[in-house]
Amino acid sequence: MAELKPPKVAIIIGSSSDTEVANRASKVLNELGIPHETKVLSAHRQPKELEAYVEESPAEVFIAIAGLAAALPGFIASRTIKPVIGVPRDVRLGGLDALLSIAQMPKGVPVACMGIEAGENAALMAARILALKDPEIAERLKKYPKR
Repeated sequence: MAELKPPKVAIIIGSSSDTEVANRASKVLNELGIPHETKVLSAHRQPKELEAYVEESPAEVFIAIAGLAAALPGFIASRTIKPVIGVPRDVRLGGLDALLSIAQMPKGVPVACMGIEAGENAALMAARILALKDPEIAERLKKYPKR
């Protein structure tokens, strides 16, 4: 039986409707051989469970995918010093509402904001962060095809 490695990246979505974007991020992480996991945890409906997960997760980077008010990335960033990458969803207003919610975090709650629906770029950014201290990931990232 293959040994399960702890996730280096945690992809968190607030609802199952965000699964498609999470799957695109997961595909890139799989191609780069980066262990990760995806969780459905809402900042609005499950704040205690989300907070416990963030505090206990061995992940080194969080990807938070959210639409509308997009509270998820900021909630996570307010509870960890690990990097948080926000991906706005196009639910309404072309995703601009979510983009602005993620990009306009208050001082002291930094979140890296990707483009609307850009799960792939979030995965690549997570890989770049991990590559700073992991030469194997750095090598795989250099060989990753640019599309």
